[in-house]
Amino acid sequence: MAKKKPSDIDRVVQKAADAGVRLIRFLYTDNGGITRGKVTNVTRLYDRICDGIGLTVAMQAMNMLDQLAPVEGMGPVGEIRLTPDPATFRVLPYADKAAAMTVDMLKLDGTPWEACPRSFLKRQIKAAADLGIALQMAVEFEWTMATKQPDGNYVPLDETLCFSTTSMTIAHQVILDIVEALEAQHIPVELYYPELGHGQQEMTIHHTDPLAAADHHVFTRETIRNVAYKHGLYASLAPKPFLDQAGNGGHIHFSLWDTKSGRNLMYDASGAYNMSATGMSFIAGILEHLPGLLALTCASYNSYHRLQPHFWSSAYTAWGPDNREGAVRVASRYKSDEEGTANAELKAADLSMNPYLAYGALIVAGLDGVRRKLNPGEPTLVDPGNYSDAERKKLGIKRYPTSLKETVDALEQDKVLTGALGPLLTASYTAVKRLEYQTFSQQDDTYETKHHFWKF
Repeated sequence: MAKKKPSDIDRVVQKAADAGVRLIRFLYTDNGGITRGKVTNVTRLYDRICDGIGLTVAMQAMNMLDQLAPVEGMGPVGEIRLTPDPATFRVLPYADKAAAMTVDMLKLDGTPWEACPRSFLKRQIKAAADLGIALQMAVEFEWTMATKQPDGNYVPLDETLCFSTTSMTIAHQVILDIVEALEAQHIPVELYYPELGHGQQEMTIHHTDPLAAADHHVFTRETIRNVAYKHGLYASLAPKPFLDQAGNGGHIHFSLWDTKSGRNLMYDASGAYNMSATGMSFIAGILEHLPGLLALTCASYNSYHRLQPHFWSSAYTAWGPDNREGAVRVASRYKSDEEGTANAELKAADLSMNPYLAYGALIVAGLDGVRRKLNPGEPTLVDPGNYSDAERKKLGIKRYPTSLKETVDALEQDKVLTGALGPLLTASYTAVKRLEYQTFSQQDDTYETKHHFWKF
């Protein structure tokens, strides 16, 4: 009789045993953009992977302040299961004898729950595949490193300059530990440098398929925060942890690939900026849906302090080659691989997002542009904030919504985005964001920065 091959679950259980793991975190990211989870003892790991761990349905109506938004069907009655993906198993270098997996939210019958963010992203990946498109995605992680003072206030780690080698030296050991911790989790780091703001850092990780990219996003954010904390530092990935300093972005890079040939569908040597018609239509779809898309990519009250003209964070629905004030930047390619490095970047994104929702919604918007063969119009080769209102109107360039409330309104009116999200995910997400806006709009700047600094 042939020996039975170990299942994915068997392999995870064996990995945990080999690594001496005792506790395994089941991680999910909620509608408030907060990563939460439950923990199982290794002795029950096999059963917990098979059966999942119970979670009240109310948690997807909980915002970043642990306020419960009024959402029909998300109260004290009802439960779903946090069911981990064995492929995401990671031993956590920063937590002794601990590991983690990201999860899908499943109903008791084993089918995806309509409010599950990870399942939403999976649906959009399939929608792209149905058009012969496979995506590659990655995020640039920006964060502020700070110390906590006896009075409870946070102070930036340093006051050095952008790309300063002095800052590199000051932060060297914690950055080195972050890099090693990420690589131990099979998340390859590409670049690192100190950014413009005091104590601000930036790190990029290698691109991969959207689901793995979103999982990497979760693990990377957890790693940055936890490794910094072990050094006695506080890493905040909030959009504007200090209102008088440069904000933290989470720019999303994306490229489109033919599922059959493996060719980069965004590259055309004869196209403007070597960008193909398909790539241009995908960009046009993003610009078309950007007012509502922002509710998912710039997802916090704090985000709208960052999205201001002339701050290199983008504030208008413009696009252009290497234009860092445009909503979408067509990135310049590398000579060693012109076709393979053709990609674009959504600047209007930050790390208060739920990556599964943000990546999925970006795909929805882009595919709508591809299906409709939309054209993004003429590229913007200057800072669009330097145009007059009349010039922007003539060029079809619009100012973003300037508050979380306005972009949630736009999301609710966007039938393409809400149609892809579905009724329950739309209702729960918008209710959570409206409650966040209501609370923060009644408080001062100190309250805002206090809660965003530590939450993200």
